[in-house]
Amino acid sequence: MMTRHIARRDFARMAMGTLGAAALAGPAPAVVQKVAPGIKLCVQSPATPSDEQLLFLKQLGAQHVSVGSTPELRTAEGFAQIRKRYADAGVTVWNIGNTSVHNMPEVTLNLPGRDEKIEEYKQYLRNLGKAGIGYTTYAHMGNGIWTSGRTEVRGASAREFNQNSPEARGHWAGKVFAGPLSHGREYTKEEIWENYTYFIKRVVPVAEEAGVRIGIHPDDPPVPVLAGVPRCIFGNFEGYKRAMEIANSPNVGICLCCGTWLEGGKNLTGKDPEEMIRYFGAKKIWKIHFRNVSAPLPHFVETFMDNGYYDMWKIMKALRDVNYDGIVILDHSPAMVGGNYTQTAYGYAYMKALLDRANAEAKRS
Repeated sequence: MMTRHIARRDFARMAMGTLGAAALAGPAPAVVQKVAPGIKLCVQSPATPSDEQLLFLKQLGAQHVSVGSTPELRTAEGFAQIRKRYADAGVTVWNIGNTSVHNMPEVTLNLPGRDEKIEEYKQYLRNLGKAGIGYTTYAHMGNGIWTSGRTEVRGASAREFNQNSPEARGHWAGKVFAGPLSHGREYTKEEIWENYTYFIKRVVPVAEEAGVRIGIHPDDPPVPVLAGVPRCIFGNFEGYKRAMEIANSPNVGICLCCGTWLEGGKNLTGKDPEEMIRYFGAKKIWKIHFRNVSAPLPHFVETFMDNGYYDMWKIMKALRDVNYDGIVILDHSPAMVGGNYTQTAYGYAYMKALLDRANAEAKRS
């Protein structure tokens, strides 16, 4: 169970009443919610689960979920309601997503409505904090997640992206983005960096006060430029490193989508998933999207974890070696007979087998 620390403003009131103004000479420490040690396997689950869905989690042995919120529940009270529904079933909610502010082209590209979206995001952080939810994922993509269609992997339908395909399109929140220029002009790398800095400097104080950690998701796919929009920050190691330095906060870190990282390949990203984990460690990586792909860009297919070009064991072992205490969750997966239950069961069992092996090896050594 996550525990809340004293918020910054409450600390200030206490200090003024007991220690005097001199005690406030330095800034109050940032608030980071504490979590239990150990790698946590997680399942993507709905905001309002049925009894059958809760039974499925119990049968899996899953103790953590990541959920997406519906518009009517995007309040502190709504988030608390989601958390309680799962808590009553013995399950911890790790994060509650909100697609309205998860990925905001207005922010990434400085489009009309940017400040309004930032204020909406800040209120979202406050609502999470009030509900006792200590983590959220953010994406900084200007023109969505790109695909060029579907293909088959072992008879299962899977996402495909061919950088040279005329069918390649970006998708996000019902919008479709296409080349040659998704927003009518070319953007510079400097603009993308300036827009990130503008955003993160405004939300960091709220995240710190609310006790919410922000894990930033890589650009999917991490093509250096897509339809006139650079993906220069969250598509490579150096970009992430600089972004963390700009944020300069214990509440800003990484959601490492291993599938996205593998899409780029080490030639584009600079480090493979294992190297990212060993460099940034448990202090900066808080969520792992567990996914494999067929090959690096310019053409990849999202495939089964045992069928891609990367050895997923290396990821789990690295997480265990750095004493990772965040979640590991199945990401985009080929569609299987039986639907979501089958896909989730396959992915969860595969991850659990790797985690059990990692724990056993660590115990022996």
